[in-house]
Amino acid sequence: MPTPKNSTPKRRVIVDYKNVTQDILGLFADRYPYGYDDIDIVKFQNAQGATVRAVPIETIDTKYLIKISVEMDRKIEAFMDDDEDELDLGDDAAVETPEDDLDD
Repeated sequence: MPTPKNSTPKRRVIVDYKNVTQDILGLFADRYPYGYDDIDIVKFQNAQGATVRAVPIETIDTKYLIKISVEMDRKIEAFMDDDEDELDLGDDAAVETPEDDLDD
């Protein structure tokens, strides 16, 4: 699809586990909340001729390719586990304690 003449093309960024940010992990978790599947993976040859597997994520101004590796999978899993823990803590705050019921 051609880019309109008055807009700038999107940046293209390849991200490895060594330089992944919390923001990118958040984008990944939003795009693939239940994980990615083989159909989501793109494969390409890098400059050294090695095959690289990556998962695409796109924002308004950037196209990311998140390189898939065991290390990246661990980082993503840890990030998503942390998000779940934070949600659990938020739910606990709404639970009434037995002392609250004694005043009735």
